[in-house]
Amino acid sequence: MSASRYTYLGPEGTFTEAALRTLPEAATRELVPKVSVPAALDAVRGGEAAAALVPIENSVEGGVTATLDELATGTPLMIYREVLLRIAFALLVRPGTKLSDIKTVTGHPVAQPQVRKWLAAHLPDARWESAASNADGARLVREGRYDAAFAGEFAAATYGLEPLVTDIHDARNAETRFVLAGRPARPAARTGADRTSMVVWLRDDHPGALMELLQEFSARGVNLTWIESRPTGEGMGRYCFSIDCEGHITDRRVAETLMGLKRICPNVRFLGSYPRASAEGAEGPGAPSGGAPRPGTSDADFVAAAEWLARCQDGRA
Repeated sequence: MSASRYTYLGPEGTFTEAALRTLPEAATRELVPKVSVPAALDAVRGGEAAAALVPIENSVEGGVTATLDELATGTPLMIYREVLLRIAFALLVRPGTKLSDIKTVTGHPVAQPQVRKWLAAHLPDARWESAASNADGARLVREGRYDAAFAGEFAAATYGLEPLVTDIHDARNAETRFVLAGRPARPAARTGADRTSMVVWLRDDHPGALMELLQEFSARGVNLTWIESRPTGEGMGRYCFSIDCEGHITDRRVAETLMGLKRICPNVRFLGSYPRASAEGAEGPGAPSGGAPRPGTSDADFVAAAEWLARCQDGRA
């Protein structure tokens, strides 16, 4: 395995590359762009790279399905870091292009919902076609296949384009969460402001099945930060759930929740415990939330309860 190489959703000039470069270790790694999320993660599975940074969730559009599906299937991977990046788009054009010249626009599919209102207001007749990434859209504009691309302003120089309009976003403070995934190993050390990720499959479809799953978290005071369903491909109505919760696998409440899920579910894929991140460049809703656990859910509470049970079993209660 090349420990000095990280892959990411490319090509050069993507928001994913910008997010990756916020990690201190990126300065000492070879950063290799890949054409897709599966390609970036498969490079890790195959030993070509030590880790891959890929987008997993957007505050406007929700989960990035390519990443969710790749992490839920195939050879297991684990998440070791996350990055939150505030997202604002620039409309990149070939030099000399005016707004009235634009008939076709492109960008990543996740970008479209984030600029839909701006498009309706300023380019109502322009035709949108999706690209593999925002940076790839910029490349297609350079080649003359489209008139404009929505991408990061930083991508303009890479592709010989000009930012005709900057700071475009329908939702103020929109952000995307990226995760750094590697091959399974010991989770990152507990920080006290952590996130644990997993994928859970229901045993069967019956009334209250999802409630039973969620009660494993609720009964132990574990706060969910995200849950999203994805079809398993095994037929209509068959789903798995990508779940994030506050806490670390070494926290007793999180560990017992995972054990409870494993008891009632046919398959639970642990995706890692790692430090929560705040959005690059600003404080805001993405800032880590640590704080004391709810009464009765701290490690000390779990230890005390276990000791009480042992005394009961020994006749010492």
